[in-house]
Order: sequence, then C-alpha cells, then structure tokens
Amino acid sequence: MRRIGSALLAVSMLVGCGPGTQAETPPESAPAAEQQQQAPILTTTNVDVATECSGILEFANTASYSLLDRYLPSNVVTNIVNRRATTPFTSLADLSTVPLVGPARLKQLEGGARTMDFIDADCVGILDGIAISRDDQTAIVALVNSIDDSELHDVLPDAWNGAVNLLNARPFANAQQIADTAGIGEVSFRNIRNSATLSRPLEALFTAINAIPSNGSYGATTLRHFDWWNIASANHYYRDDKTCFGLEPTSVPYGASIRPNLADAAEVRAEVQRAFNYVNGNSHISNSVRDAGFNNLNALTQGRSFKGCIITYENDPWSRNTVHIYVDTVNGFSVMTETWWAE
Repeated sequence: MRRIGSALLAVSMLVGCGPGTQAETPPESAPAAEQQQQAPILTTTNVDVATECSGILEFANTASYSLLDRYLPSNVVTNIVNRRATTPFTSLADLSTVPLVGPARLKQLEGGARTMDFIDADCVGILDGIAISRDDQTAIVALVNSIDDSELHDVLPDAWNGAVNLLNARPFANAQQIADTAGIGEVSFRNIRNSATLSRPLEALFTAINAIPSNGSYGATTLRHFDWWNIASANHYYRDDKTCFGLEPTSVPYGASIRPNLADAAEVRAEVQRAFNYVNGNSHISNSVRDAGFNNLNALTQGRSFKGCIITYENDPWSRNTVHIYVDTVNGFSVMTETWWAE
C-alpha cells in the first residue's frame, strides 16, 4: 500500500516531521512511480510506528464508534473515542495511555486496520510494542543473521541471555521469530530495529569512502557494523599501541593503556571527518551522500557517550595503520575508522 493516511498526515503536520519524512507528490511518469514503489522504505527515526503501518493510527483516529466496536470491547472503544476527541493519537505509546488499551488491544486495532484496508502486507504488524514495515523486517532479519557477537551484546546491553539465544537460534526467517526469542522484549527488539534501519545514510557514506581507490600509498576504511573485540584484541608484529576507554576490565585488550574519559559526539564526528578528508572524499563523493551521511551521524551521536579504543599498529617499519573504535555505551551504535599509509 505504501501510503500515509490523511488523518495521520494531519497529525504529522501538527507534531512535526522527522528527518527524511516528506509529503507524497504525484509521480511525473509511470516508470518513476514504479521505481518509488520498489524502493525500500525504512524507519529512519526512533518511532514506534513505521510509515507503512501508519494506517493503524489512522484507524484509531478516524474509524466510527460502530466500526471500532467490531474489533474492541465497547468500554475500550468509549475510552479511545473520548480521548481522540481531545487530541489525535500520534504513536502506539500514546494509544497505550488510554485506559484498558494494552498489547492485546493494540493487536486488535491492528487487525481492524488490516481488515478495513488501512494497512496491508507492506506493514508486518506490531511486534514487541513497535509496528514494523516489510522493509524494516528485511533489514532486521539480515542484521540479526549476520551481526557479530560483540556488537549484538552491545546492542542488547540489558538482554545478555536474549543475545545468546539469538546467536544460537539463527538464521531467522522473519521478525516474529526474533521477537519470540526468549530474552527479547520491547526494549531489546526496538534496539535491534534501530540498529538495522536508523543509520542507512551513514552506511551509504561509509560505502562510498571504502570504494575510493587507493594508489597503494594510503587509504581509509570506515565501518558501521564490525566485531570490535576481535579488532581491538588482535596483536601485530612490529608495533602495537592501544589506548582504550569505557571498557569493562575484562574487556580491555592486553597491553592497552586506559584513558579516563569517554568519547563524545564531537570526537566521533571529527574522526569520521578525518577519514573522509584523508582520502579526499569531496573529490570522489557527491555532496548529497556526504551531507546525508554526516547529518545522520550527527543525529545518532548528539549527546551520546562512547566507549572504545584507539589503536596504532605497524606490521613492518614501512607502514602504519590507525584504528578508531567507538561504541555507544547504551544502545551499541558503533563506528570504526582505519587509516593507513605505506612507503
């Protein structure tokens, strides 16, 4: 379906649009419309309703009392109708503040919205408190099936058993299987969704940086998803200097010195900018990819704190590599840069 209901669009105009959100405009041609239809639409902000699932809120905001009464108990319908008369619903969390509306009632609302064609197969549905799209599901499954152990545990800092269970049970075929895994709840599932979908502009920038050809004398690699523990604990033959910060004592690589202060957004941004400049990114990467990537980085790091390591190593006297690793201490968002030169 890939549409935004008129009622929800009105709500969005009242509450403001998140990054990347824009009103639909008539397509200029049939091929352009087809291309837009096929393009992945991922959730780009930490909301609890994907664009493809906005019809659930539209249904709650606009359906008549009698229509809602087909899917919900009358006393619940009365509470919803009375509340929406004051202000429309803007999220599932908002809906859940209505007396008697819990997870089971939200699923009933989803069922009504689907039956009445407010949503279709582009909306997978409500899983662990968030409504995800089909494209979100694809990204979530791909991430969980491929993510390294150390990153997954950082993404799920309060769900150690859940992370272990995911690692042991994969590969998964759909998001429902992930949500149903023991130890995965609302916070954990949202963290996974965010890790899978929120940093795509930054990942596109990193892909562009990594694609810049090297002349053999210097280069840079930038990564969004990686196994920081294996990188930080690796030993190198000729020289190996490591400074780490914010790590648990058992996670500090052998021989590393400890820096007392965590990294902040400014440090992470400066290091990504340094890697970008190191390979003369402005000459190789479009302004749109550059700006979208750095804006995305700014949004994901603003006000956050990061653990990590800074590593300088040499495998011989004629080359040097410098690695910066940053991992958000709460949600596991991670960035790595590596720059190198060789004589």
